[in-house]
Amino acid sequence: MAASRTTAPARKVFARLSLPERNFVADALRTETVGGVLLLVAAIAALVWANVPPLHDSYESVSHFHLGPEALGLNLSIEHWAADGLLAIFFFVAGIELKRELVAGDLRDPKAAVLPVVAALCGMAVPALVYTLTNVTGGGSSAGWAVPTATDIAFALAVLAVIGTSLPSALRAFLLTLAVVDDLFAILIIAIFFTDRIDFAALGGAVVGLGMFWLLLRKGVRGWYVYVPLALVIWALMYNSGVHATIAGVAMGLMLRCTRREGEEHSPGEHIEHLVRPLSAGLAVPLFALFSAGVAISGGALGDVFVQPETLGVILGLVVGKTIGIFGGTWLTARFTKASLSDDLEWADVFAVATLAGIGFTVSLLIGELAFGGDATLTDEVKAAVLMGSLIAAILATVLLKIRNAKYRAMVEAEERDDDESGIPDIYEEDTPEYHLRMAAIHDRKAAEHRRIAEEQVAARHALAEVAGGAGEEEQRRA
Repeated sequence: MAASRTTAPARKVFARLSLPERNFVADALRTETVGGVLLLVAAIAALVWANVPPLHDSYESVSHFHLGPEALGLNLSIEHWAADGLLAIFFFVAGIELKRELVAGDLRDPKAAVLPVVAALCGMAVPALVYTLTNVTGGGSSAGWAVPTATDIAFALAVLAVIGTSLPSALRAFLLTLAVVDDLFAILIIAIFFTDRIDFAALGGAVVGLGMFWLLLRKGVRGWYVYVPLALVIWALMYNSGVHATIAGVAMGLMLRCTRREGEEHSPGEHIEHLVRPLSAGLAVPLFALFSAGVAISGGALGDVFVQPETLGVILGLVVGKTIGIFGGTWLTARFTKASLSDDLEWADVFAVATLAGIGFTVSLLIGELAFGGDATLTDEVKAAVLMGSLIAAILATVLLKIRNAKYRAMVEAEERDDDESGIPDIYEEDTPEYHLRMAAIHDRKAAEHRRIAEEQVAARHALAEVAGGAGEEEQRRA
């Protein structure tokens, strides 16, 4: 008799997360959502500041005010400090997120990593292709091909917070992982394509500093007073080397250990990320937005973004390219790995999330500045196109997500339900005997309470009947 073969269960795309991963995603997205709302407020403030005539000159004055030591090559404008300095904090957190995903998250398992990696790659390649085709046919500059390739997870989550859509945790985790991979490739694009000159002495000094940073971490040396000054030196050397200074941030983030050892509640990477993420999401990125999103906008200028090939390419790249790239990459991955979509979701949900990923802001604005740095007018026009493209993507995603909002709400309520009051959602305990014992005890208490109420109601009815019967006999005697 031939041995029977057991068929491995089909892998589900966007299936329920494990409890530790779910808790991590919830904590990370909570901070990102708050930061995204601040980012949205900062962007609106920048547009108001730059476009209200009495305030416009002050915006320009503050943005271009220089400060810093000239001798160290760091006499930079406020706008420059925000882009090269504060965003290094953002990329530091991105480096930690990437390291954690590689050693403890979805990217650790090659089978699970295929989906977000392919989706992110397609979500960058297709927008770049859309931009390039638009500019080749329209006679524009291909220098901005990388502008529509980035997704801004904080801004996307801010939109979710504003419209009140409750995405299931699996889709939110996909958005987060997608953004992490997206950031990695954006960093590589910046490092490879936007480095005009290299000062090898400064770059060598930065590499030595990174080596010291790594060695101190391996030796277990602690203390912010050691690492913060060293990080500032590494950043300054990286800036003077000609390589974009934010690369220093991501390099240091990748060096942190993100695996827990025995007796540790959190790894050093998780602990530092928990401390630094609020600074990144709540201060660094909003300030960058404040001094980068302030472009002069008029009716004619808004009309021009749909006519000029450079700006039209950015808008089409974000709205069309991102959606087609991420949705297509996800569908192809599921198709050729024989995975199936989670039973609770439909492909329309994936399409809506892909549309949401068309919100490009922080990194898109940064790449726009780097791509067209020699043309201030075109730089502002491309920034306006980033804002317009992100707004269109946000509106389309809002409409698509609202259609399924009732379904999402029911899924989230099911994920959050804790009937046994253990502090852990029931869906993670339903296969354990302890859960059913706790539920049985709860049902017994409820049954006893219902019996008591029923007995009291029966007794009350009997008493009422006796009172009514006694009153009837007294009336008969009087008659």
